[in-house]
Amino acid sequence: MSMKGPEFDRRYGELDQVISAYLGLAADDEPDEPSEALQAYLRHTWHTRPWALAAAEQQIREYARNPPGRLRLSLGEFYPVPDIGLPESAIQGWLFVIADHLKRSIEEGEVPHPSAPRTHWEWHARFPELGQFLGGWFSQDMPDEFPDHDAAVRDYTTTTDPQLVARLTGEVYELLALALEESDYALAVAELGMEVDPPQPYSPSGWLAHLADGLGGFKADYGPEPATG
Repeated sequence: MSMKGPEFDRRYGELDQVISAYLGLAADDEPDEPSEALQAYLRHTWHTRPWALAAAEQQIREYARNPPGRLRLSLGEFYPVPDIGLPESAIQGWLFVIADHLKRSIEEGEVPHPSAPRTHWEWHARFPELGQFLGGWFSQDMPDEFPDHDAAVRDYTTTTDPQLVARLTGEVYELLALALEESDYALAVAELGMEVDPPQPYSPSGWLAHLADGLGGFKADYGPEPATG
């Protein structure tokens, strides 16, 4: 019988977060140098969920000490490590290297400096609602579904919970606050799922600023005007 959600999260939830950071990247961690994928996980997690690092180290080390057999994997009783480009015989040693890096980072307080995301996983971990928005409303099918970019934005705002719209607004402002080069903003929106060009005459950052202005048009309700004598 496969594990239910709470049990999976308790045993493998943070392990899964770490492994997800490696998808599409090389698992080339060395004892004295973490991989680009692990650096991205450390950078994001230290600044958002620092308490999760100890759970990750414990889950990874426990998994490496007790690797699952084929039967238990087939029954869904263990977490199946996705294909990360390593032979099966090398995975156990690699997991111990990752666990050692996590332990060292925690014990020595090695907090990575804040920076712009550097991997696909990190872009989506840091800007989840922006990824949903760009990937869902600005895919290559957008010109067939909407007459223009503003219409797609209106569809998002009218069909999405206002709290998520507010979250998107904050993420757009956060992305703009990184003050990236224009080519890096083009990379950012592509990594986050945008498959069409911004509308003329906007550059990627110009369109994001235009988007933020439109989304941020909240008007407070102060109630009825007081009666005047």
